[in-house]
Amino acid sequence: MMQVDQTVHTTLRERLKEIFGYNQFRGDQEAIIHSILFGRNTFVIMPTGAGKSLCYQLPAIVSEGTAVVISPLIALMKNQVDQLNAFGINAQFLNSTLSKTEMNRVKRDTLNGTLKLLYIAPESLTKEENLDFLKKANISFVAIDEAHCISEWGHDFRPEYRKIRGIVDNIGNLPVIALTATATPKVQQDIQKNLQMEDADLYKTSFNRKNLYYEIKPKVDAKKQLIKYVKQNKGKSGIIYCLSRKTVEEIAELLRVNDVKALPYHAGLDPQTRMHNQDAFLNEDVDVVCATIAFGMGIDKPDVRFVIHYDAPKSLEGYYQETGRAGRDGLEGNCVMFYSYDDIQKLEKFNKDKSVTERDNAKHLLGEMVSYANLGVCRRRQLLGYFGEYLEKDCGFCDNCTKPSPTFKVQSEVVLALQTVLQTDQRFDVSHLSDVLTATSNQYVTSYEHNRLDVYGKGREYNETAEFWCSLIKQITIYGYLEKDVDNYGILKLTQRGLNYIEDPYPLTLAKDHNYDQVATDDDDDKDTAPTSGGAAYDQELLGLLKALRKKVAKEKNLPPYVIFQDPSMEEMATTYPTTREEMAQVNGVGLGKVQKFGKPFIDLIAKYVADNDIETDKDVVIKSMVNKSKVKIYIIQQIDRKIDLDEIAESKALSMEDLMEEIEHICYSGTRLNLDYYINQVMDEDRQDEIFEYFMSAETDNIAIAMTQFGGDDFTEQDLRLMRIKFLSEVAN
Repeated sequence: MMQVDQTVHTTLRERLKEIFGYNQFRGDQEAIIHSILFGRNTFVIMPTGAGKSLCYQLPAIVSEGTAVVISPLIALMKNQVDQLNAFGINAQFLNSTLSKTEMNRVKRDTLNGTLKLLYIAPESLTKEENLDFLKKANISFVAIDEAHCISEWGHDFRPEYRKIRGIVDNIGNLPVIALTATATPKVQQDIQKNLQMEDADLYKTSFNRKNLYYEIKPKVDAKKQLIKYVKQNKGKSGIIYCLSRKTVEEIAELLRVNDVKALPYHAGLDPQTRMHNQDAFLNEDVDVVCATIAFGMGIDKPDVRFVIHYDAPKSLEGYYQETGRAGRDGLEGNCVMFYSYDDIQKLEKFNKDKSVTERDNAKHLLGEMVSYANLGVCRRRQLLGYFGEYLEKDCGFCDNCTKPSPTFKVQSEVVLALQTVLQTDQRFDVSHLSDVLTATSNQYVTSYEHNRLDVYGKGREYNETAEFWCSLIKQITIYGYLEKDVDNYGILKLTQRGLNYIEDPYPLTLAKDHNYDQVATDDDDDKDTAPTSGGAAYDQELLGLLKALRKKVAKEKNLPPYVIFQDPSMEEMATTYPTTREEMAQVNGVGLGKVQKFGKPFIDLIAKYVADNDIETDKDVVIKSMVNKSKVKIYIIQQIDRKIDLDEIAESKALSMEDLMEEIEHICYSGTRLNLDYYINQVMDEDRQDEIFEYFMSAETDNIAIAMTQFGGDDFTEQDLRLMRIKFLSEVAN
């Protein structure tokens, strides 16, 4: 077991605040950190933006020696090293971009114990001189970032990653933490097997990125649609992914001539140009970067507001990872894909020279991509289902939810499909099951004698096509009646829910598939505007000044602006007006280290702004500014906008739930629209909500006492009614 300072386990939270500026861990972060600190192999599956990096950065900082971080992209290494250095942490990378002198300095810092994190590519690990040097160093543990690269079933397979286990064993008996944002159950199994980590502590966080809005547009007049969309989001950071380098250059030029600050980024550019374009994006000198899907960005930028796939990606894993670069700070993130089956056919041509196994894998992955695009089911349910996570209800925050496809009822058809899975011994995929149902005679159906089954050809009795049965089977899989076999790609098995359904069927509502080959009308195009994450609660004038200062400081220090302060931190500054070092250190995401390094000019700017605008900063008085709202009210609006539980908001401001409800009601009555659905849905089912909503719609007064006499009994509490009154007023009156 690696050596750890004895006080570490009681001071982790202190170091978290002191170094990174956070008051508490998110999700399983603390448990993961304890696991690696205790010397256990640890496997982490956590979505982009959920805080994977902290899971190995903090234990590396508090442990003796140096942690080795294996990372696939030079851009990502540089990005993380820059951020850690800004926090005052000695972190370096070892790769081909360094001179001999720079390499020697990195090795010297590692050997003398002053380097806390050493980032290295798997290819560099195989070099004899690097292996010899690492054997001499005091290595605390090994972190394998982007671990999905190990799997042949993953979207970014790197053969060098499959050698990592042997290399780590060669260095010494070290604990390993493997991390990925995109692992299906199949990929997860492959990673653990290859790394010999079957017994590792497994931490799997929900793949649900609730702030991301998913949308697919038909690829008709795509350039016109693209320009229109980017213009509507002027000044926001965005990434546009294209299939080829040629398209990247074309789209970047198209944007530039239309007065959009844009640059290309792909493997065909010389390293200096590529790095310049990346830094221009990070430093906010350009708003948009166009990149190839195959190459990827590897950029950890928290305030990307939109990700557009101009061409279809090769897999849902790639799509999920690339869209995951939007809204990493938890704020607005819109994900738009222009889809045409022509793109899928182009990708299939790229696969023709691969081995049979690779070609089959690629075909399966493309098939999943086609299904995702065409099915009328909630996009989030589809994505989460692909990664082995079941979502009970539609998300309400994707194009299929906000603009639903036509629906149809089925019951006996579902029973027939499930019986077909059973009668074929739960050993076949969607295509084969559809062939059996429609009596499509081929060598596979006849060789397995499935043409003799009772269900053979029964699907034709409904006068439905093979496409109908494929869609139905895929939809009932998403809804949990079937599940994918982890060991055998594409094969479907019945769940207990499916078995119960055969015994006791009931009507199901399914959605019709999209047909993106049809021409979209201009009217449809005008309606395709994605919702945003809500209104701002901060002082917008001050925020503009703070962002300008951040950009100036970043240029002086040659760092990306978000390394200085991230957007949520700056929005909090523009909400709470910190005018002392102590107050600034309390801003989430800041901490004393950053205050000492970057804080003074920001504190001076805020103090001058407060004085010039006669703003009181005492916590108990109303701020005299244009928005004329108390800081508590602004804070509450901001936290509700971020979907923080009301209990947590009350606790953070030392309020009782009664006091918080009064504050929220005052905000609502002043004309501010609040969306409390995320909280109300936890405490009340839809039927109860509808009943109260309908009451307020027809009642002569919104008086709660009168409402209580109307509902009475134990079914509805006063808080239920008050919450629904807020929802009602927000949606109808505000």
